[in-house]
Amino acid sequence: MSKPAPETLVTPRAPGRPRSEEARKAILQSTVELLKKFGFSDLSIESIAAHAGVGKATVYRWWPNKAALVIDAFVSVVGAELRYPSKGPALDVFRAQMERWVPIFNSPLGKVIAAVIGAGQSDPEILEAFRAHWVEPRRREARELISQSVKAGELRGDIDSETIMDILYGPLYLRLMVRNRPLTLEMVNEIFSVVLPGLKPR
Repeated sequence: MSKPAPETLVTPRAPGRPRSEEARKAILQSTVELLKKFGFSDLSIESIAAHAGVGKATVYRWWPNKAALVIDAFVSVVGAELRYPSKGPALDVFRAQMERWVPIFNSPLGKVIAAVIGAGQSDPEILEAFRAHWVEPRRREARELISQSVKAGELRGDIDSETIMDILYGPLYLRLMVRNRPLTLEMVNEIFSVVLPGLKPR
């Protein structure tokens, strides 16, 4: 007759936020590391959880799907660069932020964003995650900036804010996805030289 297995001493987890926040950061870091190694298509929640030393349930506690996690991981690395400068005329602020986006979009992480957008064309869930976790937070800041600039007389008030954002950022996304020409700082200057007269009050 076999002897019963000896009891294993289990150290209870400390309750509260610190341990959870530690796991969340580990998941984000693991996601970034695995993205650089495997890319978006070959990445899985299972591999991220294993790399971070957590269970799949822990990952899904914060993110509903892979796309949402990938975008949050991206923002955790470049979030400070994505924010708008806090001072200056609106068009100068937009230009400064767009200039920051150029090296980011040209980096390996920029290819991840392009892959997410591409995958979203055939998967509505991925596209919705991209809108909710990437597009909308950026646009929320931009809308406020445009509103303040219209009140200050720096921008025309008869152009929809969404259209202004599309005009400025559309070329960046076009070159990110199509790669018909390089993404450069010179391109940003060309965008502003063309659209600046049309955005200022008449």
